[in-house]
Amino acid sequence: MKAVASLCLMLAAPPLAAHPHIFVNTGLAFIVDGQNRLTHVRVTWEYDELYSLLVTEDMGIDEDYDGVLDAEDTAKLTGFDMQWIEGYNGDLVGTRAGQPLTLSGPSAPTAVMHDGKIITTHLREVEGTPDLAQPVEFRPYDGTYYTAYEVGLPVTIEGSDTCEVTLDEPDIEGALAMTQAELSAIPQDFDMETAGLGDIGARFATKVELSCAGQ
Repeated sequence: MKAVASLCLMLAAPPLAAHPHIFVNTGLAFIVDGQNRLTHVRVTWEYDELYSLLVTEDMGIDEDYDGVLDAEDTAKLTGFDMQWIEGYNGDLVGTRAGQPLTLSGPSAPTAVMHDGKIITTHLREVEGTPDLAQPVEFRPYDGTYYTAYEVGLPVTIEGSDTCEVTLDEPDIEGALAMTQAELSAIPQDFDMETAGLGDIGARFATKVELSCAGQ
């Protein structure tokens, strides 16, 4: 993630690593208007316990390690992962009829701690509010596969009872085997973009499809 600079340095992955270093359990809420147009996506990120610990220690939060945040800690934590660099897509790719959807930057951030894990949410506007005459697809993933995203939290729809979501889970073991074989065949100092592996994380992404009946 593009969160805390010192943590990124601490967790820097070696070149051509084919395994993630941060694990995020993800949920999505699709917000649909009365005409079955997609207006926003609310994204939930639940970080793994190790990364959560590193973040709280780095930020001086929950110093008694009881997992309970006071108002000051909550305010400090809220938005810690929303400091996105220019060009960062928020590790969320949306398409409709094969064409990319344009999403706004994050807004309305929240943050809590639960069972030793940081859980944050943010809202992203879908530009153009596309109607759902054709399904839309979203895939949460990091192109470098430094962060692994699993869609293990609820995927919901707000504002319509005629829409549904389906999840297409990736073959993680197969993708790993293929990736390791490709990486082992190229020099360690070879550029991943040149090798055609600049978006390697897409292989490990869950595809979430939103469709609406009667469109």
